[in-house]
Amino acid sequence: MTEPKQSFYYVVIVVTKYKNFQEARSKEPAAIAEHIARSNQLHDKGVLLMGGAFLDDPNTGPLSTMGVLTSREAAEEYLREDPFVKKGMVAQHYIRKWANMFA
Repeated sequence: MTEPKQSFYYVVIVVTKYKNFQEARSKEPAAIAEHIARSNQLHDKGVLLMGGAFLDDPNTGPLSTMGVLTSREAAEEYLREDPFVKKGMVAQHYIRKWANMFA
């Protein structure tokens, strides 16, 4: 990889109110589409480096997701404007500072 390396990033962890991805997709397709479109925009800008849902056993729930962002401010904005957070579909969320061992 030739991307610039920071010594740390900020990881957003979101625990939804849904048992698994299939339930979220069936009940909230518009919110998922909005979330993905917004995430793609932030990724194209280099603010959201990676993100996605944890694909644990769908029977163990709840559905959790994560994103890696370049700054604390970007992570806070990401949560503040996320459609799942705004619509009350999140049980809990938090931001963790993460050290990049390859920097």
